[in-house]
Amino acid sequence: MANKSNFSIEKKTASSNIDLTSYFFKVLSYWKWFLLTTIIAFAIAKYKNDRKIRGYSLDTVVSIKEESNPLFSTGTSLTFNWGGASDLLETIKVILRSRTHNEKVVSRLQFYTQYLVQGEYRLDDAYGKTPFKIKVDTEKPQLYNTLIKVKMLANNKVELSIDYGENFNRVSLINYKKDSVSYFTPTARNYSEEFTLGDKIEKEHLNFTILPSKSGGSSDEYFVQFGSFNGVVGGYRNVNVTDVAKGSSLIRLALSGPNKNRLADYLNTSVNVLSEDKQNQKIAYAVKTKEYIDTLFIAESKSLKDIERELGKYKQQNNIYDLSAEGSKIFEETTTLEREIRGVNDNVTYLNELESYIKSHSTYNSEAIPVPASVEVSDAKITSEIADLIQKSTLRENLRSTVTANHPQVIGLEKEIATSRRVLLENIVTVRGSMQSKLRTNRNRLQTFSGKLRQLPKKEQGLIKFQRNYEISEANYNYLKQKSYEAGTAIAANVSDVKVIDSAKDLGQGPVYPNTQFNYVLALMLGTMLPLFFIILKEVLDNKIHTVEEIQNNYDIPVLGVVGKNMLDTDLAVFTKPKSTVAESFRALRSNIQFLFRNNTESDSSSKTLVLTSSISGEGKTMISINMATVFALSGKKTVLVGLDLRKPKIFGDFGLSNDFGVVNYLINQKSLDEVTHTTQVPNLDVILSGPIPPNPSELLLSNKADEMMVALKEKYDYVVLDTPPVGLVSDALELFKYSDAVIYVIRQNYSEKGMMKMIDEKYTNKEVKNISYVLNDFSVGSSYGYGYGYGYGYGYGNGYGYHENDKPKTVFQKIKNKLNL
Repeated sequence: MANKSNFSIEKKTASSNIDLTSYFFKVLSYWKWFLLTTIIAFAIAKYKNDRKIRGYSLDTVVSIKEESNPLFSTGTSLTFNWGGASDLLETIKVILRSRTHNEKVVSRLQFYTQYLVQGEYRLDDAYGKTPFKIKVDTEKPQLYNTLIKVKMLANNKVELSIDYGENFNRVSLINYKKDSVSYFTPTARNYSEEFTLGDKIEKEHLNFTILPSKSGGSSDEYFVQFGSFNGVVGGYRNVNVTDVAKGSSLIRLALSGPNKNRLADYLNTSVNVLSEDKQNQKIAYAVKTKEYIDTLFIAESKSLKDIERELGKYKQQNNIYDLSAEGSKIFEETTTLEREIRGVNDNVTYLNELESYIKSHSTYNSEAIPVPASVEVSDAKITSEIADLIQKSTLRENLRSTVTANHPQVIGLEKEIATSRRVLLENIVTVRGSMQSKLRTNRNRLQTFSGKLRQLPKKEQGLIKFQRNYEISEANYNYLKQKSYEAGTAIAANVSDVKVIDSAKDLGQGPVYPNTQFNYVLALMLGTMLPLFFIILKEVLDNKIHTVEEIQNNYDIPVLGVVGKNMLDTDLAVFTKPKSTVAESFRALRSNIQFLFRNNTESDSSSKTLVLTSSISGEGKTMISINMATVFALSGKKTVLVGLDLRKPKIFGDFGLSNDFGVVNYLINQKSLDEVTHTTQVPNLDVILSGPIPPNPSELLLSNKADEMMVALKEKYDYVVLDTPPVGLVSDALELFKYSDAVIYVIRQNYSEKGMMKMIDEKYTNKEVKNISYVLNDFSVGSSYGYGYGYGYGYGYGNGYGYHENDKPKTVFQKIKNKLNL
């Protein structure tokens, strides 16, 4: 038992190896499919690579880092340089994708103007490659979504021509300033007119200047088209903004499209617009401050001149030019106190105005920046908190232009702004209380000095009054002049937070799409995988017998041999074409079947009976029967072929006989055995036909008369060949196995199903049937499954090639197989 088990394991292992090799050749046999699908896939890939618009990708790297003005510190009254937000980088990313920002860029570049040139397959984008440039008058209407042909002529002349098409009664115009569409009716379907480069064109439907360009062009004809402003803006909002490195202040802007000149201009202009906007936001507080200071400065300058004139007039009229020692001392003290009181009053007034402004503006934004004080606030916290509030409000307004009010960042900024407002209001109350206390003290001191002043002569009192007003006005004048200078310097010396590291530039970059190499690799993969998938699917769904290996691996009954495809019009292949490969396969079967006969007979000289059956009709059982009988007869043995398939007789047609009488007539005692026996054109071969189809074929075959017939035939003939019904349909053949010395069970390649032989194989395993073998019929070497057996010795095709009339030359795969000794 152990040896038998080991033998089974070795057999399965060997079978597995053969299966893998056989499967490889199966797949290889579909080489035409692989070639065809690969050619088609490569043709599609080439078509896509040639026809698809080339796409390029350009990028620019910028630094976003808050720069402080070195001329100022946070201690000054003009606090322009507040600390930056931690989410400044994220805010910049949102701004770059925002509609508002991209509208500014598109407007500046006038990218709603399309420059086109006729390409091989389509109109291609010719931006930056034309000898002219269009400057649109945005306040006047332009022809909308209609091609304007621009033909370059000699002497800087151009010809503009338009074909309005069939529906020229209603042509669209667009006004980019008003973002509105109107209509007009041309006088004709076609329009054509010549202009000179540099001319300003003012028509009902055309309002632009056509300027010369240094870029030149490769064609004499171009097209211009004015498109949708909002559509163009929406197309550029997909700019890709990413961090260059995690945690750094560098970001990369990347954009893809068919024209590198357009990409470079858009990216660089986008950065410039961002830089300008951020710079304007940064100096907005300083601009407001300077405007307010300049207003006060003009008023103070006029006041100073008036006081100076009045002082000179008073001195001349009263003939008093200098103060006494006591008067000078009182003048200095009162002037100092009044200056302090005025400064404190200014601070208190500013704090009152600031408090009122903050309370009345609940929706604080960057456009409503509070006017700063013209004097220094004693508490630096208030100045810092004002700057912080302005910054947070600016960030919130920038976010609101890109996201909804429910966005988490907006909500977070709202909370921070509310907290900053509350803290600022509390500090204002505290500082104002302190200033009011100081104001009361200074006023009390001023009253003391005022009493001393009244003790001086009247003329001196008047001179002190005028000089005191002049000193205060002059001090205010100088102070405002200094602050105006500081604000102007802050505006002029402001540094942008956005710095370009690498600008976008056409450096000869290749297209990023279509990816030609990827498309060809994908074509190769698809060209290989699709047929392979089909082959695997076909294998999974296929339930047919194709090779000898499948029979050997699935059934216990041995394989006697294979018979090739009969290409003749008759089943008498051995007799008609004795040198054919099919005839040779039957000779091989004749040799192999002798071993079965020896196992079942006592003497080689005794008569032998061969039974042929199959699973179902159509597997070639009758053809095998005829040719096996023929090959026995041609070897000099008296042979008889008996047609026992009483339900579906076939033998008579191949021998040119009539099936009017036969075995049936003998079994019902209508005819004798000699009367139903026919001599054929094949030497030594007789045939007994089935005769008319009886109503009870099974009963006739099981009768004693059938036994008598078989005894008589075995006495008269060396070989008795019985063509029986298929065992898969009726049980007649199984009953006839008792007469057999050997049984051939016919299986047809690509026709017989794998489960059909299960019943007969189980009977063989249970030793209910003996001396039975399979023959694989209709075997084709050119079949996808034919690279296993069929050419070896003892398997039906003889020992070599080149000796048969219908031998075909070896295929490429047969040569490979033989080289590998498979």
